[in-house]
Amino acid sequence: MNKQRLLNNLVEMLEIHSPSKKEGEYAKYLVNLFKEMGALIYLDKGYLEYGGDSPSIIAKFPGNIEGDGVTLAAHMDVVEPNSNAKAIIDGNIIKTDGTTTLGGDDKGGIAAIIETIRTIKEENIPHKDIYVVLTPCEEIGMLGAKHFNWEEIPKDMFPAKNMIVVDNAGKSGLIAHSAPSKYDIEICFQGKKAHAGIEPEKGINAIAVASYALSHMNIGRIDDLTTSNISKINSEFPSNVVPDVCTINGEIRSHSEDRILEIIELYKKACDESVTKLGGSYKLNYQCDYPVLKPNDNLIFAKQFAEVYEELNIPSELKVIGGGSDSNIFAKQGFNSIIIGVGMNNVHTVEEYLEIDELLKTTEALVKYIKKG
Repeated sequence: MNKQRLLNNLVEMLEIHSPSKKEGEYAKYLVNLFKEMGALIYLDKGYLEYGGDSPSIIAKFPGNIEGDGVTLAAHMDVVEPNSNAKAIIDGNIIKTDGTTTLGGDDKGGIAAIIETIRTIKEENIPHKDIYVVLTPCEEIGMLGAKHFNWEEIPKDMFPAKNMIVVDNAGKSGLIAHSAPSKYDIEICFQGKKAHAGIEPEKGINAIAVASYALSHMNIGRIDDLTTSNISKINSEFPSNVVPDVCTINGEIRSHSEDRILEIIELYKKACDESVTKLGGSYKLNYQCDYPVLKPNDNLIFAKQFAEVYEELNIPSELKVIGGGSDSNIFAKQGFNSIIIGVGMNNVHTVEEYLEIDELLKTTEALVKYIKKG
């Protein structure tokens, strides 16, 4: 590896503003760089469906060894405030002046991928096909991954099924292999308006109906692999009007979609009890935001990468995580993903920083994995 080249590339990328739906300039930078590195390029235009300005990028670096190869994946968008971010290298840390996010999530991952491929090519290391998949809008609901037009990708450009997503917070050595599905829920309670001061008994307070239902719902940590959260309650009426509408929004996550549906049925039961006791009605809507991520090879791929870390004297840890990422969406297409740490800390805040030695370890592990074929 060339440490200084990696850092120069990372700093240059960190100073290209690429918030969600506005990654276009950064995507052009990456496409030009990959072409200079000898990649074949395919650009997916799913962004036209949700109003973004950047394609998802597939870059293929053809190998000289037969086999399925590997896919390295990351996302191009960063969390605001990030405009005019200036990267500061302070010893082993890359940070900003504290007024913006750094964007190491996930430009640190992209820098590791770029340096990995440069190293492989410079050292003339024999390798199978290497695919790079970079998406926009991961931070606002994985829109790039969700709108990938997979059926339009030419057969010779379709990425390898084993996918390493370089987008995990924390140190190198962390290998996430499973993540939950998330369902969004909305419950609208319908009551009856009345004058709150003159004849409140003629009304049905929708907030009260919602409150009773909520008090009988299991919210928070439900079991080891299931969580629920109510994040919004909306009902805006003058104080002299009994409110007739109250809407609540939230989510349920679990590593079992059947378990999520069980929780939804329990929520319906709580709502039924509430309207039976207090009157009114309700309508509960739900939809799957993303599916479960789980290994489809009995952890063989994850354990192979753990062995690479151990050979480099980097302690490894296989993890089940509670958040979602592009990996959950790619799982629908049959990709077998692991998500590895790259040294990010305090992500999504202006205190974000990246540990350089962890970034280097991640890059070294990627090179070694590809060397092993």
